[in-house]
Amino acid sequence: MSQSEVLAWVPAAQKSELRRKLTEQLPNLRLRALKLCKNPDEAADLVQDTVLRALAFETSYQPDTNLRGWLQQVLFSVFITRCRRRRRERRAIETLTFDPCAWTNPDAPPPARELSRSVVSALSSLPPQFRAVVELVDLEELAYRDAAARLEVPVGTVMSRLFRGRRLLAGLLATAPDPLPEAA
Repeated sequence: MSQSEVLAWVPAAQKSELRRKLTEQLPNLRLRALKLCKNPDEAADLVQDTVLRALAFETSYQPDTNLRGWLQQVLFSVFITRCRRRRRERRAIETLTFDPCAWTNPDAPPPARELSRSVVSALSSLPPQFRAVVELVDLEELAYRDAAARLEVPVGTVMSRLFRGRRLLAGLLATAPDPLPEAA
């Protein structure tokens, strides 16, 4: 992109100090971009994005300060953002390489297990408000919000009842006799 192309769309009356001096800094930006990217096409894209970002944020530039340093920082920021985006894209592609349907398949629910008699007994001996929350959240694996909607109580109440219900259940299970004695 030539210097004239960069600022061609900007009316002459609106050119600020930044816009006037920007064309002088383009060679420095190109050199730094080439050093960072090591590819002329990517470097040209990086310079173009840097100029666009600089123009978008020209109000943050303070006149009579180091324009070259400010532009170099903008260029480096754009470069880092691109690197991070590429890394995220690479990870997503790797995930889809091994499992092409990864984004369409929800996580499989864990296999349902039968509860032992002692757990069923302890669960049934809980007060009804605690038992309902423990069953919905722990056994049916509902989110707190969904359990709250089903029970018609606030989410905080679900969290509180779940904490107390689990603590009561643990206490009941700790005092319950073992159904099968351990072999020595």
